[in-house]
Amino acid sequence: MALLALLAGRQATRQASEASSRLFSSLEGDLLLKSLHAESLGSQMTGFFARQHTSSAGALRERLLEGGGKRAFTSGVGKVLAPFAADAAVSVSSGVLSHPSATKPLALSIAYWGRCYYELSKARLSALVVATAAGGYIMGSGEVIDWAGLGWTSLGTYMAAASANAFNQVIEISNDGRMRRTMRRPLPSGRMSRAHALSFAITMGVGGVSLLASKTNPLTAQLGAGNIGLYALAYTPLKQIHPINTWVGAVVGAIPPLMGWAAAAGQLDPGAAVLGAALYFWQMPHFMALAYMCRNDYATGGYKMLSLVDKTGRRVAAVSLRNCLYMVPLGFLALHYGVTSSYFTSENVLLTGWLGLSAAAFYRTPSPETARKLFRHSLLYLPLLMGAMFLHRIPNKNAQSHDAKQNLDVPLSLEASSSSREDSHEASRKKHCESFVLDEGRWGRSRQQYDVVGRPPIAFLSAAPFPFLPVPDFASR
Repeated sequence: MALLALLAGRQATRQASEASSRLFSSLEGDLLLKSLHAESLGSQMTGFFARQHTSSAGALRERLLEGGGKRAFTSGVGKVLAPFAADAAVSVSSGVLSHPSATKPLALSIAYWGRCYYELSKARLSALVVATAAGGYIMGSGEVIDWAGLGWTSLGTYMAAASANAFNQVIEISNDGRMRRTMRRPLPSGRMSRAHALSFAITMGVGGVSLLASKTNPLTAQLGAGNIGLYALAYTPLKQIHPINTWVGAVVGAIPPLMGWAAAAGQLDPGAAVLGAALYFWQMPHFMALAYMCRNDYATGGYKMLSLVDKTGRRVAAVSLRNCLYMVPLGFLALHYGVTSSYFTSENVLLTGWLGLSAAAFYRTPSPETARKLFRHSLLYLPLLMGAMFLHRIPNKNAQSHDAKQNLDVPLSLEASSSSREDSHEASRKKHCESFVLDEGRWGRSRQQYDVVGRPPIAFLSAAPFPFLPVPDFASR
């Protein structure tokens, strides 16, 4: 009986050991699959921490197996190992862990939050906004482009665009969470809190508008602040109410070139309206094609787009084609208002005709393929159009030159003192000339007045470099 009991005990121990090995092997395999999946997406950081968790699980298994399998491995083991599996969870969209703890390296935290801010600000879309604003600045400049002013304008515009995009995501958390295209953004995925994102949006908005006000002019800052409000308070709510949101969003996209023009010229001229119209009309085929390709995703998110009420796709395609035709006269308007030379007129017709052919194909056969072709052509059209404008631009005569801006900063006291010096010099000159009125009988000629200036020409040179000194007066000599 004792021998049978001993054999039964050894059998139980062996079965328990085999069960524990299968449990931990399954756990290690699960964690290893997570690591390999993360590494296949190109995330070295995720692979590193997944391997760390795998080795930690292996070490725990060795410690628990030291007792010879006498310890029962039930659901309690799963509770012990749950933190390892939870920490190994990764965010596929960002390529980093779900949240950096205090023990993680500083570089990982910087990469984590940098990626979150990158997605929250929609960095690529904000860069496109900056490009259009920079184009407006160049077209609105005079003979000489103030590159420092262009840099400040671009930075302020980027901050304003990042603020508007962050406000948009704060409002649309639930909608973005339902869409495949946006569900991995920082807010729907839980990588960032709503309060954190709201603080980022306010900081970028206030900072960007303040920068534009201090480095450019109040008009540019007002356009930037108004565009943030229009995007966050009008366009974003309308997306869930009515398809007219696309037209409102096109107005938002047309304002950045006006900001650039205002920053360079200090005012808005008819030439600025040409740039704004070009951006407005361009956005319609661009976004209509996108809305048609993603119409199912927009329906899932609860957005009201024209592509959702247009089952055939003809109305969406007609809007795209119609707005392409609207861009044809812009080259002639640019020539009329002195924005570009006549060469741009023909180039604009060719470029717009090329984009119009894609829109016509989309109208003739509405399909995801023709919509995708129109979308890609619209991405090429905009840089080509702006490049042609830069190549054939005419300097803006109404732009404030660098010297004129410096003259605006001259104190009024210096201007007043300079005016008083000129008045004093004029009075002295007239008094000196009157002393040279010659008598008719003495000189045997008619009475006349000689305008004699009693100072050598070098006097002007001596006073010019020092406008704060009194003008030399040689009348008494």
